[in-house]
Amino acid sequence: MSTSSQSPKDIHQRTADSFMIIPPTDLYFIMITPAFELSQDPEFLSLIIRVPYTRTSEFDLFIDGNDFKFFAKPYFLRLSLPGRIVEDGRERARFDIDKGVFTLRVAKETTGEHFEGLDLLTTSSAGAEGEEEEDEEFDWQIEQQVYQETPEEQLRQMHKYGFGNQRTGVFHKLQEELADVIDVMNPESTTAADRRCARQEAETLAFSPDHYLADLFEDDEIKGLLNYKPWWTKCPSDQEGQAGVLFTDEEKEQMRRFTNRSYLLDKTTRGQVWLSLVDILLAYCYEVRSTEGEHNVESPWTVRKLSGTLSWLETYCSLPDVLVSFGRRVLCFPLYRHFDMVLAAIHDTTKILQLGKGCVLKCLLDVHRMFRENEPAYILNDLYITDYCIWIQRVKSKKVNTLASVLQKTLLNKKHLNLELEELEKAAFLVQKEENSAPVSHGNSSSDNSESSESEESESKDPGCADTREKGGGELRQHSPPHSTSTGCTIPQRNFNTPLTANQETTALPAPAHCSRQLIQELEELAITEETRSSRSQQENASTPRVML
Repeated sequence: MSTSSQSPKDIHQRTADSFMIIPPTDLYFIMITPAFELSQDPEFLSLIIRVPYTRTSEFDLFIDGNDFKFFAKPYFLRLSLPGRIVEDGRERARFDIDKGVFTLRVAKETTGEHFEGLDLLTTSSAGAEGEEEEDEEFDWQIEQQVYQETPEEQLRQMHKYGFGNQRTGVFHKLQEELADVIDVMNPESTTAADRRCARQEAETLAFSPDHYLADLFEDDEIKGLLNYKPWWTKCPSDQEGQAGVLFTDEEKEQMRRFTNRSYLLDKTTRGQVWLSLVDILLAYCYEVRSTEGEHNVESPWTVRKLSGTLSWLETYCSLPDVLVSFGRRVLCFPLYRHFDMVLAAIHDTTKILQLGKGCVLKCLLDVHRMFRENEPAYILNDLYITDYCIWIQRVKSKKVNTLASVLQKTLLNKKHLNLELEELEKAAFLVQKEENSAPVSHGNSSSDNSESSESEESESKDPGCADTREKGGGELRQHSPPHSTSTGCTIPQRNFNTPLTANQETTALPAPAHCSRQLIQELEELAITEETRSSRSQQENASTPRVML
């Protein structure tokens, strides 16, 4: 279909970027990729192309199977379609000169065929590249190999990071921004194994048993977050379970700005890319749930802090490694440190993967927007998120569904996190049990009455003492602070009325993890002490102090 004397076959693409040089005559003109939309029904493919600065008599169309080309100076659009279209006389074209919108309706070669991924604009406007993924089954489990010493020359080549471990030297040029973006120092001179060890050590030191127990017992607000329904739970899905994701105009513009790229990844690197994708989605799901879908100034910090990929340039070997890393970081850094928040994020990520790569892309675009609007975090877009937004559009849907199935079957328990959570909870509940079973004296005996009368007579002689007893013996007992152990470790109470921001939270609760073992021992001793006091109170008919949980 052509409306000018120029043949579309003469259109020559000089670059692979969005701007292309086309020689329609002896001169060279800079061509622009127009905004476009694709839709379909069982018989036809519909294209809407916005070309506000052209005339109706100057456009060319070229249709050949999967290839579609459109030329209208100064616009050029080339699409690599997921199915074949034909010119059989049923095609219809219309141009609205007032709106600058060109509409084309062309028949599918196979009636009833569903063209997958039409809403993924970056891959639709790709060139002739094929699928990035080989059609092979991927083993999500760890491949066990005999340890071999790595040569020094090879070690120097391993100090890479970013999407597919394809980047190096980035932070060497950005030393001032390094501390504000990632937690690992000198990434160019640090191996992946060293980063992992440093990350795990930092998590162990950052774990606060006080904060964990506070969230465990004072969990009213956390229960509200767990009941929240994120946007992906409301996405409609087709018979195959794929989501009918609708992208906003802003998200479509984001995708148009991405330059099409080809990723040649070996099997090991490809597995690491998939696992890091799960890691990033887990952090994103926690952030959405913890803010109930309303991003705030702390949202970029939360996403990159909870993702070992983004904060430590981590490369994972298996799904259990990803889940353990994420679980530990949730219990160490953000405001809400509850294990059920970890499980909720895993469930949410599984749901997103089940809905298909369109839903995954929408999440990545949201992360990309958050990082783009945050001054230090934009570097992570260049290292990871932009590449993920492009790459996910070209992978096979079967791989996404397989990953969702494996993630759904992967279990995570508290003992896997290696933070002594079960021992800590057992000691705390033991103290609570002893407190609840301790008898309370109501002062009904005659001896109590006589002692009370003597006390009142004494108070009448000393008004100052009476005032102290009234304030200290009655009101303050009900609002007494948590019981402190000999080392200062406490069973704390959470004050939700004055929440801390993420950065403040990190410095406000710096208790190291070795306090966890010490706190467990002291709580057990405290329980024994309470039992002794309970027995003594029955003999002396005196009340015992309460431990507030």
